[in-house]
Amino acid sequence: MKKMMYGLFFGDSITYGEYDGVFGGWVDILKRYALQRYNEGSNEFILFNLGIGGETTEGLVKRIPHEISARNSPEGNVIFIGYGANDLAKKDENYLVNPEQFKTNMVTAIQEAKKFSNDIYLVSILPFSKNVDGVIVASGKLRTNDKVLIYNQILKNIAVENSLHYIDFHSAFLDDKEVLLSADGVHPNEKGYGMMAEIVIPIIEKYLQCNIS
Repeated sequence: MKKMMYGLFFGDSITYGEYDGVFGGWVDILKRYALQRYNEGSNEFILFNLGIGGETTEGLVKRIPHEISARNSPEGNVIFIGYGANDLAKKDENYLVNPEQFKTNMVTAIQEAKKFSNDIYLVSILPFSKNVDGVIVASGKLRTNDKVLIYNQILKNIAVENSLHYIDFHSAFLDDKEVLLSADGVHPNEKGYGMMAEIVIPIIEKYLQCNIS
């Protein structure tokens, strides 16, 4: 008998798929993949793109209990959480969310997610292009790759401490980031989003298998 599970993707504009006018971003690619596999006889795995452009973990903490409870599948939920690219940004010399508060917010969100799922994936922050590394952009935000490493280490530590999965997009992008990022130096381009989807497809496939318990 087929199962119907839900996949909930929380994040910012990179989760939402901004700057990808071709495929709609990595989560939308995965949504289409899961639907195709369902049509081929696999379990039903319905994916919800819950990314909001510009959001930090402050917004995540406020909405995650309501978003999950509104989309709770009795047959199982898989939750992906990808934040940090906005949190680590500085505006007027102040972090949008400093490292200590970032950790607190992530742990709070994870505690809520654990009420609905044992399958939680933390998504790494991507590296920034050299063109925006340490540069104040039009929005007034200043981002640096040094801070990416600090915030990603926080995510890795949280994953270990809470027995969660960690998806390391950062390492996958690092050597070819100038090819995989869009002109703004922050968001992936179509090629970058496609590679992100390829990395996650084996995870999605695990929940699509008909013999999953």
